[in-house]
Amino acid sequence: MQVQDIMTSNPTCCGRDTTIQEAAKLMAEQSIGALPVLNDAGEPVGVVTDRDICCGAVAEGKSGETAVSDVMSSDVLTTSAEEEVSSCCDKMEERQVRRAVVTDEAGKCCGMVAQADVAREAQGTETADLVQKVSQPEGRSGCC
Repeated sequence: MQVQDIMTSNPTCCGRDTTIQEAAKLMAEQSIGALPVLNDAGEPVGVVTDRDICCGAVAEGKSGETAVSDVMSSDVLTTSAEEEVSSCCDKMEERQVRRAVVTDEAGKCCGMVAQADVAREAQGTETADLVQKVSQPEGRSGCC
């Protein structure tokens, strides 16, 4: 099974200068927990999550006008649509992340694959391994 078989195509995205309030509104409207952050060429430069907004901005007393670039994760895990799901899961496990941005041949965002997509569509062993390894503590307490 390939990533394209389980990914969300054409995900809702935002730019670096999008405010956290605008990003939160997009997430609420779409019932999603993360947005790929793209540069002007459509290439991923980050991912902003609802947790980034809550813990990285609201808990710190930042304004709703704060740019997502101030709170996003810039170490983006990318994958291709043609990559095998098992390989993508291995990368997610290694990095302990729940999402990967799917890019096309030109490096532009064309999808998003999340741990939930794997849980819904992939084989039981892939799902169990991914959930277990991503959920292992990494020695830091987090923000909240």
